[in-house]
Amino acid sequence: MVTRREFLDTMAVGAAGLAVSSSAKSYGQIVGSNDRLNFAVMGLNSRAYAHLSSLKANKDAAHIAHVCDVDRNTLAKFSQNVQQELGYAPGTNQDFRKILELKDVDAITIATPDHWHTPMAIAGLQAGKHVYVEKPCSHNPGEGALLVRAQQKYGKLVQMGTQQRSSPHTIEIVEKIHGGLIGKAYFAKCWYNNTRKSIGVGKEAPVPPQLDWDLWQGPAPRRPYKDNVQPYNWHWFRIYGTGESLNNGTHEVDVCRWALGVDFPNRVTSSGGRYAFKDDWQFYDTLITSFEYDDKVLSWEGTCCQGMQYYNRGRGSTIMGTEGTVLVDRDGYEIYDLKGKKTSEYKTGKETSSSDLLGRDSMTDLHFANFIAGIRKGEKLNAPVSVGNVAVTMLQLSNIAWEVNRELHLDPKDGRIKNDPEAMKMWDREYEPGWAPRV
Repeated sequence: MVTRREFLDTMAVGAAGLAVSSSAKSYGQIVGSNDRLNFAVMGLNSRAYAHLSSLKANKDAAHIAHVCDVDRNTLAKFSQNVQQELGYAPGTNQDFRKILELKDVDAITIATPDHWHTPMAIAGLQAGKHVYVEKPCSHNPGEGALLVRAQQKYGKLVQMGTQQRSSPHTIEIVEKIHGGLIGKAYFAKCWYNNTRKSIGVGKEAPVPPQLDWDLWQGPAPRRPYKDNVQPYNWHWFRIYGTGESLNNGTHEVDVCRWALGVDFPNRVTSSGGRYAFKDDWQFYDTLITSFEYDDKVLSWEGTCCQGMQYYNRGRGSTIMGTEGTVLVDRDGYEIYDLKGKKTSEYKTGKETSSSDLLGRDSMTDLHFANFIAGIRKGEKLNAPVSVGNVAVTMLQLSNIAWEVNRELHLDPKDGRIKNDPEAMKMWDREYEPGWAPRV
């Protein structure tokens, strides 16, 4: 007798080739509702609400069976939202390891702090689950490489949450660029602007009674609880987060390297600093990075405490070629000739904001639909971790270049730093004893 899991596993590896749906709704109508995938959502602040929204958009094919967070209040609030949005209550647990033991969970989604992304994703793969993990897929380059190996070893699918890879207009314009729309594309520039406030100077404080602080830290070396870290400001502490480049730059750098048709660069230079405030923030608030290839260059610029926009956009990418330029963002694209005259444009009719911390949108709905189709029908993933990890590693190398304050020379095969032992020490991280991920 073939079990349900054996059936799903067979479907995941079988060649199906279902065409990309025009919407998550239409995909749900195709697969029907008799055999929905059971999802567990891990980490329930901010971005997890986009996961809820997109799983709701795909509700004919997906069921939120369990939710997990180390904070009991956050867990209860999200569970109530699932009840309100979907009409049923999911199972709840503070410890993700208990959920991974459950045989009825087919896939997990990870919206935890960055230091948990790779360890939890690998644990999910080892438990036989498919994984949707938010960007960045790792906290450091070593982890990213480890996760790619784990996916290859355990054979389950891993989709990284760079949802613009599933945006129909972005797919269309990248294909046109590859087809010669602007001649030879050789320079891409992307940016992110915001007006983030100071996080102040934190003070040690009692751990809130509803929070499992030990499990929140997980693989990170233990530190006392401070009042300005959790639930969001962990982004700006090196032990947990990866800075604004990985928090938001991952999206645009990924689009640019996709459009240019490049992977790891030969050289990385990065300059900037923490200029707007004097506080506990351990990364830059302003950064300019250049990724150099043999015959192309990619530039990333982030100003997360200064909201002056480029092209009236808080985020976006320009791809320049020998015959013109494309400006693309989440809301559409514009095409310019060699002298900068606009010749064509496409607008989705909706506007996104760089200050939106949730990111509920049709791109994410389609990204989840693609992930579900990958599991159910063998559809090719739009952002498999082997692809997503390239932009993540590039920006982690940008952070390292900023830390050591010099140009890094890389092996373009895998991004590893050449002839710089000091910089290469930052390829990995220190783990709390017993918590290091293994494959």
